[in-house]
Amino acid sequence: MSAGVATETARGLAGQVADPEIPVLTIEEVTVTPTYSGCPAVDVIRDEVTRTLREHGYGEVRVRTVLAPAWTTDWMSTEGRAKLAAYGIAPPGPRPAGPVPVQLTTCRPEPVACPRCGSADTREVSRFGSTACKSHHTCRACLEPFDHFKTL
Repeated sequence: MSAGVATETARGLAGQVADPEIPVLTIEEVTVTPTYSGCPAVDVIRDEVTRTLREHGYGEVRVRTVLAPAWTTDWMSTEGRAKLAAYGIAPPGPRPAGPVPVQLTTCRPEPVACPRCGSADTREVSRFGSTACKSHHTCRACLEPFDHFKTL
């Protein structure tokens, strides 16, 4: 097998590894950039990519974790966003162009559409949800709680 074919095969196999915090999402690259530098899932992701590749005959596996450039939700695929919504997590919105302003506590965040009923009549309950990259919300229309993947 040529080096190019082996690399593409390895990428395909790594792309089948599920994110341990959000199992409907998969890892697309062998270089891992976490959503934030303290992400507790990085070790699990590295171990699962390594295990999967070794099970398929790759003897030496090295998964790099890089922090720069910083991961951004702009890297999330349209398919990944749709999977989040179907899973009950509101996907991130588009990032603002230019420098991101610091949000003051007196500012109201933009409403997040409920992934279950689509209503924008929601409220943020907690800036941090089940993981640091998500916030917790409640829908006033269907009364269901849900997480929102923060725009990073």
